[in-house]
Amino acid sequence: MPVTEKQNAKQKFMDFLAKKQLRITSQRQAIIDTVFSTEEHFTAEQLLEWSRHRDKSVSRATVYRTLPLLTESGLVREMDFGKDYKFYDPNYAEHPNHNHIICQDCDKIVEFESEKIAKLEDEISHKLGFSIKAQRLQITGNCEELKKLGACRHKSCHEHE
Repeated sequence: MPVTEKQNAKQKFMDFLAKKQLRITSQRQAIIDTVFSTEEHFTAEQLLEWSRHRDKSVSRATVYRTLPLLTESGLVREMDFGKDYKFYDPNYAEHPNHNHIICQDCDKIVEFESEKIAKLEDEISHKLGFSIKAQRLQITGNCEELKKLGACRHKSCHEHE
C-alpha cells in the first residue's frame, strides 16, 4: 500500500480512537506506528516484538487491548488460518477485497487479486440474488521453497510460542 494510503489509514484510526475518547499513550502510539508502517501480516506476538523496537515499554496487555480496536475500526482484518493464533492484515483498510495464499508449513502469506475471481463472484452473487458486501478467498498449501529445498527459510521466522 502506498505511504499516503497508510498515513490515511493511520489518521482514520486516530480519529476512531478520539471518537471513543481513548487516550493515545506512548505505548499505544508505538503500536499504531508499527501497524501502519508494515505491509506484512502479523500475529499479536510479532506486533509486540516489533512495537518494542519503537518503545521498550510496550506491554503485551496493551497490544492485546489495541488489536480489537484496530479490527473494530475496520482498518485491520483479523484472519483465522486454523492455527492457535490469529494473523492480522494491515493492508485491509484501503484494499478490502484481496485474497490470500498461506503456506501451512511456514505461515508465509501472499496477497493476490484476480479479475477472473471477481467476475465469478459477480456472476454467482447475481445468479443467487445477492449483492456482495465483502469477500474472502483463502488458499492453503505449501510454498515451492519447501518442495525445492526440503525446508523453508521462512519457517524459523514465523514459529510461535
